[in-house]
Amino acid sequence: MLRPRPEVAAVEVESSPELDGEVLGDEFWTAIQPAARGFFQTTPDEGEPSSQRTLVKVAYTQDVLYVGVMCYDDQPSGIVISDSRRDASLTETDSFQIIFDTYLDEQNGFVFGTNPAGIEYDGQVSSEGSGGSGSGGSGGGFNINWDGAWEVRTKIGAEGWSAEFAIPFTTLRFPSLDSQQWGLNFQRNIRRRNETAYWSPLSRQYDLYRLSDAGTLTDLRIPDQRNLQVIPYVLGQVRKTGDRDAVRLGDVGADAKYSITPALTLDLTYNTDFAQVEVDEQQINLDRFSLFFPEKRPFFLENAGLFAVGDPGNTELFFSRRIGLVEGQEVPILAGARLTGKVRGTNVGFLTMQTEEVAGLTQANNFTVGRVSRELPNRSALGAIFVNRQGTGDLAPSDDYNRTMGLDGRWGIGEYGLISGFFAKTFDPDLSGDDHAFHLGASYDSQAWRLNFDYNEVADNFNPEVGFLRRRGFRNPSFLIFHTYRVKGNKLGLHEVRPHVSWRGFWDFEGFQETGFWHIDNHLEWKNGAEFHSGVNLTREGVKEPFEISDGIFVPEGTYDHAEVQLVANSNRGSWLSFDMRAVFGGFFGGDRVNLEPGMRMRLGEQFITDLSWSRNDIELPQGDFVTNLGRLRVSYSFNPRLHLQTLIQYNNVADVWSTNLRFSWLQAANTGLFIVYNDVRGFDSFTGEAPDRTLLIKFSRLFDVLD
Repeated sequence: MLRPRPEVAAVEVESSPELDGEVLGDEFWTAIQPAARGFFQTTPDEGEPSSQRTLVKVAYTQDVLYVGVMCYDDQPSGIVISDSRRDASLTETDSFQIIFDTYLDEQNGFVFGTNPAGIEYDGQVSSEGSGGSGSGGSGGGFNINWDGAWEVRTKIGAEGWSAEFAIPFTTLRFPSLDSQQWGLNFQRNIRRRNETAYWSPLSRQYDLYRLSDAGTLTDLRIPDQRNLQVIPYVLGQVRKTGDRDAVRLGDVGADAKYSITPALTLDLTYNTDFAQVEVDEQQINLDRFSLFFPEKRPFFLENAGLFAVGDPGNTELFFSRRIGLVEGQEVPILAGARLTGKVRGTNVGFLTMQTEEVAGLTQANNFTVGRVSRELPNRSALGAIFVNRQGTGDLAPSDDYNRTMGLDGRWGIGEYGLISGFFAKTFDPDLSGDDHAFHLGASYDSQAWRLNFDYNEVADNFNPEVGFLRRRGFRNPSFLIFHTYRVKGNKLGLHEVRPHVSWRGFWDFEGFQETGFWHIDNHLEWKNGAEFHSGVNLTREGVKEPFEISDGIFVPEGTYDHAEVQLVANSNRGSWLSFDMRAVFGGFFGGDRVNLEPGMRMRLGEQFITDLSWSRNDIELPQGDFVTNLGRLRVSYSFNPRLHLQTLIQYNNVADVWSTNLRFSWLQAANTGLFIVYNDVRGFDSFTGEAPDRTLLIKFSRLFDVLD
C-alpha cells in the first residue's frame, strides 16, 4: 500500500547561495530545514526505504528557485557516472531528478535532473508521459528536446555527492496567483544496485511522470515575472558538391521569447536555421509503408506535446517535419510565431510558419496550427486541433490548401484504467468522401498486469498533408496482455519475469488483410539490469500490388504466412562495457530472412563514450537473394558538461552511402552557443575516385535577457 503523499513548504530567502555544488558545508543551506528525507524504492525492493539517505532543501528568492540535494553514499567509490553531455540519459548512472507540476493539473510538468558529473538534463512532460492519444512522435509524452535556461553544480565527497539547482522562474510557466501550490516529486537512481527511489512513493509500474501521485510544494509567493529573451545567430558555411566548385554562404536570424503572462508565452522566429541539429539516423525500408523520422529541430520541439494528437509514429494529425522539409530537402523558413500556455485553466496553442518558394521543388506555403485542450480530474482531458496548409505566392493556385480538424480526449477510470481516443477529418479540394480517421483505446496498468485494447481506422481519402501516415485506408484492431512477476529472494539473481502476448491486424475496406502479427514473448531481467527475451512471431502479409524490395527484386501480390523466432539480450548497461543483440530467424515474403543486430557501448569515465550498432538482413526470396547492411558508430568526448565533440558515422549499403556528421558544441544558456559542424556524404565508389559532398559550417547564437 502506498504511503500518503508528502508535502513541503518552500522557504523564501533574501540572498542566493554560491553555486558550487557544496550543500553540507554551505551556510546558506545549513540555515534551511530539510524539505525531503525519506525516499522509497520501486526497484529492486518495491516499497522499501532507499538503501542510501537523501536530503533535499528548497528555497527561493523573488527571481530564482533553488534546490539543494545531498545524496549520501556509504560507498562513494561505487558511484557510477556514465555520461557528461547535456540531456544524456540518466538511467544508467547515479542521478537525481525533480519534476514540477506548476499548474497542479496532475498531468503536465517540467523535469530537471543531473548526475555527479553535473550535466544539465531537462524536459517537458505532457499527459503524464503517455504515448497514447494526445501525444506523438514530435515531442508528446516526454519532450527531452525542451531546453530551459538554468544552472546546476555538483560535488563528489567522502559522504556521497551533492547538487545545487538554480532555476529562474522565467524558465517555468505557472498561474498568476499570490500563493502557489505545485505538484512535486524527486527521483534518485543508485546505479550499482539498479535502484530507483522516489520522495512521493510510486507503484513499480510508474515513473517520475506519474504526477497524479506526486507530492506538493507549498508557500510559493512569486512576484510578477517580466521576461523578454532574444536569441540572434550568425552562420557561415562552405559547401562542396561532387566535382563542383565550393560555395560560400552566410546568414543571420533570430528567435525571441516574451512572457505575456507567467502562463502564456509568445515565441517569434525570423529566418529560422537548424544547422546545429544532428543528422537523421538512416533506415532501410523492407516493406511498402512509409518510414518515420522523428523531429529534431529545437523550435518545433518546445511545447510539442501540446500540439501532438494521434497514434504516435503511425497516424499523427500534426507532424512538424512537414514544415521546411520537402522530399528530404530543406526549404527556407522565412518567419514564424508560436503562442502557448494556459488561459483560465485551458491549454491554448497557436503556431504559424511561412516558408519560401524553391524553384523546381515547392511553392511558398503558410502553415497554421490551432490547439485547445483542458485537463479534467483523474487523468482525463478533452481537446481539439485545427491544421492548415495554404499555398502562397505566384506559383500557388487559388485552391491550393489542405486542412485537418480533430477532437481528442481521455477518461481516467479509477487508479489503473484509461480510455482514450480521437476523431479527425481532412479537407482537400482534390479529394472528397471517406476522409475520416479515428482511434479508440482502453488500457489497464497495475503492478502485475498491463492490458491494452485498441481500434484504429483511417479512410482511403484521409490526407493530413501536415501530418504523418504510415499507411492509408485500413481498419486496425490490436491488443496486449502483459504480466510482470517480481521475483522474491535471490533466485539466480533474477529480478523480474514478464510473459506477454500481443496481436495486431490490418484490413482494407474491402476486407483484404494486409498485415497480421502475433507476438508471444517472455522477458527475464536480472538485478543488474541485464535482460534476455525469447519470442515467437506469427506473421501474415497481404500484398495487393507488387513492390520492389531490392534492386530488380519484386515481391508479387499474394498472401504470405510465416513464423519466426526472435531473441533479444543485453548485458548490464551500467557497466563501462556493455553488449546487446537482437536476432530474428524465419519466413519472409515467401522466402527466408536472418536478421542480426549486434551492438556495443563503451565508456571511459564520463568523458568518452562510443556506441557501435549494426543491422544485417540476409534475405532469400524465390525472386532473388540480397543482403542489407546498416552500420552506425557514435563517438562522443565531453571536455565538461558544456563542451562536447560528437561524431556520427553511418553506412548504408542499400543507398550506397557513407556519411559522417562531426559536431563541436560549446553550449551556453538554453542550448545556445558555438557550433562547428562538418558533414561528409559519399558513395562507396568515392574511395576509388568519385568526389564526396562536403559541408563545413560555423554557427554562433547567444541568449540575451533584455529585461534582466
